[in-house]
Amino acid sequence: MRIRATVAAASGALALSVLVAPAAQAAGPDFPVPLKDAQKGDTKITKAVVNGGKDIVVGTTAKKRFTVAVTATDAKGVVGGGGFLWHGRKFDEQNLSGLLNPTADEKCKKLSATSATCTVTITVNPKASWDKNGLANHMAGGGWKLFAAAGGKDDDYVIRTAYKTGIHLKRAAKLTVNASPEPVRKGKSITVSGALTRANWDTGRYAGYTQQPVRLQFKKKGASAYTTLKTVKSDAKGTLKTTVKASADGTFRYVFAGTSTTPAVTSAGDAIDVR
Repeated sequence: MRIRATVAAASGALALSVLVAPAAQAAGPDFPVPLKDAQKGDTKITKAVVNGGKDIVVGTTAKKRFTVAVTATDAKGVVGGGGFLWHGRKFDEQNLSGLLNPTADEKCKKLSATSATCTVTITVNPKASWDKNGLANHMAGGGWKLFAAAGGKDDDYVIRTAYKTGIHLKRAAKLTVNASPEPVRKGKSITVSGALTRANWDTGRYAGYTQQPVRLQFKKKGASAYTTLKTVKSDAKGTLKTTVKASADGTFRYVFAGTSTTPAVTSAGDAIDVR
């Protein structure tokens, strides 16, 4: 069962349609289905997992591949299933603001005589337009839903326009740290600078993530864990800068907890030599 949503310009407006290859005619022609939940017979979707249950993190250039696994049951057996992600308030022409379609046909694993898990792969291209599996900044966060469908060998089917919600696509982040001067005399000031940046899907570049709390941590030489010293807020360019007193040899790092649109990230450590 191949499933795909399409958006086309029609008289200056967006026209949305969903095409599904009939379950009993996998090689047959696609046909449009209503843009709402639908049910025929006893086919049921029992589970759907997007990206293994993890957030989907996308940068500015590299394509991101993830899977959608749909598990379904039917008294006569399951012949296919899958889905795609969509973004917007409602699944209609006026409210749709993003689509991520499968980029390969599904592969189904038979679980029993009446159930199977069908998995599709979706490839996100951050450099493409949003209707070509691309992204824009307004799509970051948890506004994504899974359109899921499954079909039985007896031509039964089930369609759920928002079977799973709260799926997060996040703008990849980077975090740096630099402690100076080095070496430094004990009791003198150390300046710990850095930068918090994240992917800008509109421009295709990384830009400063501003006004965000970032923890400065220190691990004394020989210690097994870091200790938080203070919280520093990124400035209007995403820059981080603070000072601490030199006390002992060790390593500094910055830690960002993440937000609904941006994942958590930890900088590499920067060692300091105190004399």
